[in-house]
Amino acid sequence: MATDETDQPTDLTGPLHGTALEKSVLESLDTLERALDMKPLGDDRFRATNERDRFGRIFGGQLLAQALYAASRTVDDHAPHSLHAYFVQTGASDTPVDIAVDAVRDGRSMATRQVTITQGDRTLLTALASFHTNPTEPELDRPRSDPPPAPEEMPLLQHWVHRVPAELKSNAQNWIDVPPAVEMRIAEPTTFLGGRQTPEPRSHWMRLPRPIGGEQALHSAMLAYASDYLLLDMAMRNHPRRADYASIAAVSVDHSLWLHRPVRFDDWHLYIQDTVAVTGHRALIRGAIRDAAGRHVASTSQEVLIRPIAT
Repeated sequence: MATDETDQPTDLTGPLHGTALEKSVLESLDTLERALDMKPLGDDRFRATNERDRFGRIFGGQLLAQALYAASRTVDDHAPHSLHAYFVQTGASDTPVDIAVDAVRDGRSMATRQVTITQGDRTLLTALASFHTNPTEPELDRPRSDPPPAPEEMPLLQHWVHRVPAELKSNAQNWIDVPPAVEMRIAEPTTFLGGRQTPEPRSHWMRLPRPIGGEQALHSAMLAYASDYLLLDMAMRNHPRRADYASIAAVSVDHSLWLHRPVRFDDWHLYIQDTVAVTGHRALIRGAIRDAAGRHVASTSQEVLIRPIAT
């Protein structure tokens, strides 16, 4: 669904509510929820659909969410606290995926699950998920740095689409036509929307566009989904050489997520990202996710492959 001229913002900090874009974001969330409503096949095996096709392949964040949520369905009285996954091969969005969960350990306070997501004879993702019955105290309380602007004071990610260079418009428009299932607000355009390269960190606000109930495992899975956004772009932004999507092939290799406290992801969270290292064709990005009160909710890391397109 393309956005008409009336939906193009004159004020970059305009609302999502009441726009054609909101309807499309909500449609994306509907398809993501269906992808997490997986069909049990017995013996901790599941079959699931996919969210809306955005990149011509299954988005890695969807696989992370499905791996964590499927593993959570096989564990009693333990909350997820970490996920370590490898993206093995790409998958097709029009074909269901099969999810296999194997119990590695069931301890008194911790449990471990191995998850494999396949499509036919292709392995798309393999992961280990860990669960823990964790007390709420003690908790490290670090002084807050200067708070960023409130989310409503930042532009929607899609608002930057209307200002991209002409050569980026066709791909950029897809972020409006088939947007992520997450409302994201960011103070500058990403590199795929014509943003500049700089070595500095970057942050953006994110949340689900509507409530999804109170199930903690579902909120954790939705956070896992959203945690995959913009990390690869961060490596392009921080790259020491000129890096653009016309001359560079870039893919995510793996993804790690640590959950430090319960998540309510239909509330605002700030995602702070920076690049740790760039060596040859590999880059490592890390992230910290804080809730609106400034509490450290989760940490992430991801290694990506960035290399020139062969000519």
